[in-house]
Amino acid sequence: EAYLSGLEACAGDLSRIASVASFFISRVDTEVDRRLDAVGTPEALEQRGKAAVAQGKLAYKLFSEAFAGPRWEALSARGARVQRPLWASTSTKNPAYPDTLYVDELIGPDTVNTMPDQTIEVFSDHGTVARTVDARVDEAQADWEALRSFGIDVDDVARVLEEEGLTSFVKSFEELLTALQVKADEIAAQM
Repeated sequence: EAYLSGLEACAGDLSRIASVASFFISRVDTEVDRRLDAVGTPEALEQRGKAAVAQGKLAYKLFSEAFAGPRWEALSARGARVQRPLWASTSTKNPAYPDTLYVDELIGPDTVNTMPDQTIEVFSDHGTVARTVDARVDEAQADWEALRSFGIDVDDVARVLEEEGLTSFVKSFEELLTALQVKADEIAAQM
């Protein structure tokens, strides 16, 4: 909504504006699986490794709906580009899952996937190139809804992951600033 509203408010050339909406995929399964393990029932354990792909597919469905219809057509006529879903953290953290799981299941038009080198290598070796992001969306919806039946609060999962992500990004940024200051001091000392 913010992207669309921003485009509508912009009087300039919309074709020069590009944006992505990032989704950190594997982290969702890591957190949800931890909670499913705590539930411990066979039915709950059967849901492990499904939440991240389900979330991605449902997000893509919302993306497809947001960038269709009269509102979007008016913006597109002015040169606007869609805000593309960006799948980040697409290497599997759980060795029990296929190593290309998050890449194989989220391929589709207008998506971006940031893969670490190892994931690129394994996908090049044995990944499946096929449009999958909008396949089996009903199954993804059922998997997402099943989480609630096991007492998994997906809003709390999102809050926890957002806090962890922000903490990680702040730490990385502070490390970058420290490294830049050290380098600046080294250069200043040589002058």
